[in-house]
Order: sequence, then structure tokens, then C-alpha cells
Amino acid sequence: MRRLQRNPSLPAIVVLAGALLAPPGWAQSGRIAEIASYEGADREQRLIEGAKREKELTFYSSIPSDDIAVLIAAFDKRYHLKVKVWRSDSEGFLQRISNEARARRFEVDVMAGSSSALEPLYRENLLQEVKSPALADVIPEAIAPHRQWVAVYLNTIVQAYNTELVAKASLPKTYYDFAKPEWKGKLGIEAEDYDWFAQVVTDLGEAQGLRLFREIVATNGLSVRKGHNLLANLVAAGEVPLALTVYGFQAEQAKRKGAPLDWFAIPPAIARPTAEGVARNAPHPYAAVLFYDFMLGEGQQILASRQFVTVSRKIETPFNKVPLKLIDSAFMLDHAKKWQELYQRTILGPTR
Repeated sequence: MRRLQRNPSLPAIVVLAGALLAPPGWAQSGRIAEIASYEGADREQRLIEGAKREKELTFYSSIPSDDIAVLIAAFDKRYHLKVKVWRSDSEGFLQRISNEARARRFEVDVMAGSSSALEPLYRENLLQEVKSPALADVIPEAIAPHRQWVAVYLNTIVQAYNTELVAKASLPKTYYDFAKPEWKGKLGIEAEDYDWFAQVVTDLGEAQGLRLFREIVATNGLSVRKGHNLLANLVAAGEVPLALTVYGFQAEQAKRKGAPLDWFAIPPAIARPTAEGVARNAPHPYAAVLFYDFMLGEGQQILASRQFVTVSRKIETPFNKVPLKLIDSAFMLDHAKKWQELYQRTILGPTR
């Protein structure tokens, strides 16, 4: 688009035409910023009234389908708004949002997935900070320093075991215990947990930690499986007696359904945040901010009821008394190549 020259005598109609011809995202980003930053006493009422006019919103997410369905049903029951959902893994929705932005197609309103996907979207200037009153009830660690995404729950990465094959009294108390020969042929790990690996190795001291995991693989081997849900199911089935990296909520859900599975966490337990963000060019800005608030309010109770580790200060979790360390998404984004290569050489390569 040709840039208008500064000219005080330029007819107003030409200025107006220029504004109308501007890419729609330009005007939309200003509108969402105004809505998202409003902190007046009538904030919620304004959001509800605006959302009623918009009638719907679009939500991209990697949250498990069954859990999304429960969240959406509760939101619709309360506000009578249609939520169009597109689900993928975090890498998938990161790619889709980035591609849509490059094509100047702004379809998504709110997104929720691994913070490792939200952080790149922030760096691409595709997220909008929301000054939600619900943030006051969120643990500080869950809020990104730039405040353009916030965790809605923590994917605690725990150790899970088959209760028919592994005695509770024999469970490892430190990572060094996994190198004992009694665990030969009994251990499993998820194929893409390089960020968990980076956190554990760093906490142990990089040189010492890498040496330990090389010893574990050389002595006992590691069965590498792709997908946390698959790994949890294999533990329950007895194919993998003990897994080093299972999502805590999946382990707890399986346990409550009667599977012969239990879990423990070698401290500090490592957690990968699942975060939400509002799109800077959200086509339904009122509904987007309303849904963002919902996820940090009523949504926290719903997630807790489904065994997720929430970020609300008001909700007790199994980790309230266990040291918990969140993966630093910004650090991992900057150092991903290094740790992916180390994970490949240390864990994946020798076991395949």
C-alpha cells in the first residue's frame, strides 16, 4: 500500500480512505488492546455485552479433547456463546497460527498449549497482554515475565510405575538409583522430553547429569515411546514397568479408573506449563478476553476436578508440599538445538 505523505491540507476523505484500505489486523490489534487493558468496575459486563454481539469465538488448543469438551460446555452454559475448536499438538497450532499471520488471515481468538509454543508466538508479536483481575489469584511463576501468556495448568512430569510389577518400597529416591542393575529392561521415557532432560541434567550439574544418563542407558536401557498418553497406557499394561516421564494428570486419571498404575516424583518435580494467550488480531475480541478470564476462574475448578495441577492459589494440588520447578520456556527456546542434540545422542540414539 502506498504510504500517504504528511500534508496538512490533505482532504479528510483521503485519510479516511487510507484507514479503510489498511490491513484489517492493524485496526483490530488496537481494538483488542483497548478491550484487554480495560480495568473498570464494569469490565465483566462490558465483555459479556460485547461477546453477545460477536456470538462466537475460535479456540486453538492442544489440551486433550475430552477436557476441552468439558471446559467448552461450561463456558457455553454460562455465556451462551459458540466456541469453534481446532485441536492439534502445540507444534501444530504454533505452525498454523504463524502461517495464518503471514498470510494476513486472522482466525484464532484464544490459544492454549505448551508454553514452548506460546513463547514463539509472543516473539512474533502475535499475542496480546490481558489485564485480567483473575491474575491476582494465579501463582507468580505461572505468569510470563512479559505477561502475554499465562499458564492455566502445569503438566507435571512424574515417574509412573505398574503396581503389579514394581513394589512401592523399591522405588528410586534419586535419579542415581535408576543406574542400579535391578532396573535393567524396566525403564521407559517419552521421545520428545528434551526440555525435562535439560532441566534435570542442569539441576544435577551438566557434566555429572549427562554422565549419569549415559550410565543409565548403557546399564539398563530405556524404552523410548512417542506420546505421554501412550507411555502411561504401556505402564498400566505392564509393557513398561516404570516410566521416567509421564504427565501427572494422566497418571492420576488412570489410577482413579482402577488401572494398576501409581506415580511418584523425584524432587524437584519438573513441570511444563500449558498456557493460554489472546491473539493480537482476535476477530472476536470481547469473547476472546471473556474466555481468557473464564479459564483462569471457573476453568481452574473444572481442571482441578479432572486431576490437573492448576495455577490457582485457591486450589490444593498434590504438589503443594512437593518442590516444583517450571521449565523456563524462554531459555529452552534459545537453547533448544543444544538440548535436542544432547537428548538425541544420550537417550534416543543409543536406545534405537
